[in-house]
Amino acid sequence: MQKYNLSRSHYFYAIGLSYKKADADIRGHFSLDETSTLALLQQAKSNGIESLVVTSTCNRTEIYGFAQHPYQLIQLLCDNTIGTVEEFQEVAYIYKNKEAINHMFRVGSGLDSQILGDFEIISQLKSSARLSKKHGLLNPFSERLVNAVIQASKRIKNETSLSSGATSVSFASVQYMFNTVADMSNKNILLFGTGKIGRNTCENLVKHTENKHITLINRTKDKAEQIAGKFNLIVKDYAELQEEISQSDILIVATGSQRPTIDKTLIQTNKPLLILDLSIPKNVNEDVQDLDNVILVHLDFLSKITDKTLESRKQQVPTAEGIIEEVKTEFNSWLETRKFAPTINALKHKLNEFASAELDTQRKKLADFNELQAALISKNIIQKITNHFAHHLKDDDVSTDESLELIKKVFQLEQKSTNAQ
Repeated sequence: MQKYNLSRSHYFYAIGLSYKKADADIRGHFSLDETSTLALLQQAKSNGIESLVVTSTCNRTEIYGFAQHPYQLIQLLCDNTIGTVEEFQEVAYIYKNKEAINHMFRVGSGLDSQILGDFEIISQLKSSARLSKKHGLLNPFSERLVNAVIQASKRIKNETSLSSGATSVSFASVQYMFNTVADMSNKNILLFGTGKIGRNTCENLVKHTENKHITLINRTKDKAEQIAGKFNLIVKDYAELQEEISQSDILIVATGSQRPTIDKTLIQTNKPLLILDLSIPKNVNEDVQDLDNVILVHLDFLSKITDKTLESRKQQVPTAEGIIEEVKTEFNSWLETRKFAPTINALKHKLNEFASAELDTQRKKLADFNELQAALISKNIIQKITNHFAHHLKDDDVSTDESLELIKKVFQLEQKSTNAQ
C-alpha cells in the first residue's frame, strides 16, 4: 500500500533531526521543552493540523503528523525553537507515508538510537502521544501507529537481547566514571537536575556503585526530595549549588534548561573536578575548560562508548527487524480495512434499504407474513454479502482502488470518505 493520507491532499510525514547529522549545539537550537511543546501543539491546532506527535530528547527532535506539505511541520518547529529553516535543511530528514512509518518503528524500537538498543525513547513517544491526545491532536491512524510501535518495542525487549549492556546515556555515563575515576565509591558526586536523564543516572549510580556520597540539587527542591527519598540520598537547596560544587569530585548536570546553568564563575575550587553534561541544549558553558582542574565531558562523547556486549546486540538486529515487520504487517492490514470500511458500511446501508423496501412490499402482499423471520433472514444475507466483499478487498491479488470504485458505481454509493487511504 503506497498512500497513507486522510484526504487527497494530506499525507503522513516524519520530519526531524538527530545525532546522525546534527551535533549537540545544533540539536540544542531545535530542542523543545514543555512550554514550547505546548505552544507548538496549540499553533498546529490553530493552523488546522488534525494529528501531530512531537518528541524532543537529547539525541533527536521529531514531528510526526499529517500535512499538505512537510514545510508546514518544519515551520512549526522553527517557530517554537531558536532554530532556523536554513539550519534545519542542512541536517534534517523528511520521510513521507511508508518511509515515515518505518522510521517511527526503528526509532521506537531502539534501532535508530545513538546507543544501539536504547529503549528510553519509547516512553517519550508514549508521553508525546498522550499529550497530543489530550489536546485533540491524535487521530485514529496516529494512535494506532504509536500503539503498534509500542507493541514492537515490547516484543523486541522481551524476545531479544538488544537492550543488554550499556544502552542509554545515563548508564554510559556511569560506565565512563567507572573506567576513568579511581576509588569511585569514595568520591563526592553532585547531581544537578532531576529530570528524566537525571533520575535515570541517579538510579544507575545507586544500582551500580556503592557510593554513599551522592547529593541532589534541583531548582524545585521537592522534586529532588522525591527521588532522594526513594534512594536515601542527600538533598541541598539550589542556593547552595556553588558550595556543593566546591566539595564535589564529580558534577553531573542534567538540568534540561534552554541555556547554560553552569559556568566557570560557579567553580571556586582548585581540586580536580569531572563534569558530565547530559543536557541538550548544553547546560555547561564551554568556559569551564579554561580551568586547569576541570575535565568536561558531553553526552555526545558518552554516547560513543561501546562495551563488550555491543557486538552481541548487533547480532540481534535481524531478529528485531523481523519483529517490526510482523507488527507492521498487522498495522497495514488494519489500515487496508480502514480504507474500505466506509464503502462496506455504505454498501450495507444500501442493502438494508433494498431489504426494507422488499419487506414492506411482501408485508402488503402476504396476510400471514412472518415479520421477525423475514427480517432475520435479510440481516443474515446482508452480512454474508458484505463479508464476501470485505474478503475480496483484502485479497492481495486484487486492486483495492479499482474494486472500491466498481462497488460504488454498481450500487450508486456516495463517494465521500474521511478515513485513511
